[in-house]
Amino acid sequence: MALGMHDVTGGGKPAAPPVPGLARVPRTICGDFHMRIARDGSWYYQGSPITRRALVCLFASVLKREEDGSYWLETPVERGRIEVEDVPFVAVELNWGHCCSGGGGACEGDAAGKRRARQCLTFRTNLDEMVTADESHPIRVEVDPVTREPRPYVTVRPGLEARISRPVFYELVALAQTEVVDGREVTGVWSEGVFFVIDDSPPEELDAEDPLASLDDEVA
Repeated sequence: MALGMHDVTGGGKPAAPPVPGLARVPRTICGDFHMRIARDGSWYYQGSPITRRALVCLFASVLKREEDGSYWLETPVERGRIEVEDVPFVAVELNWGHCCSGGGGACEGDAAGKRRARQCLTFRTNLDEMVTADESHPIRVEVDPVTREPRPYVTVRPGLEARISRPVFYELVALAQTEVVDGREVTGVWSEGVFFVIDDSPPEELDAEDPLASLDDEVA
């Protein structure tokens, strides 16, 4: 395991910085880096937790996902595979507010020619990355067809998602409303003018049963 660092689990010191002016070398495929991101967002190297937050943020900044679903750390000089138990990040906080559409100036209601305020949902990840749900950063919820257990996610970067934690999902549900999509009434939230479905159960089923009752404890 290289990536220009020494002892990624917390001890030791970073390796010396590269000498300026050195020519780029072809990227080396390093195979398996023996690194794992646990379901709760913790990073491990050879079974030991990586305790230096700055180092975790550095690794996260070069994390990529291939079309086959595999995850890789990729720098200009090397590339290696890592294991991700679920998704790389966890959304631990939700900021609700209004953003504006239209031309310049402040939001001024719905009057003609004015900018209109609309709901924006911004998530903070466990690594303090902020992402606002929109067309490029969709919210999706996997729902078990038998247990109705929801597993909510939001896209952070292309191919990389954050699992929405239980408390944050409760906040989403509190903001949810019913809309008609493809002729069906579904429950979801609006952000940046985009409607994201969080439960497609018929309204009578939602009234009869708490949609969060079966949410996996690990989402907390």
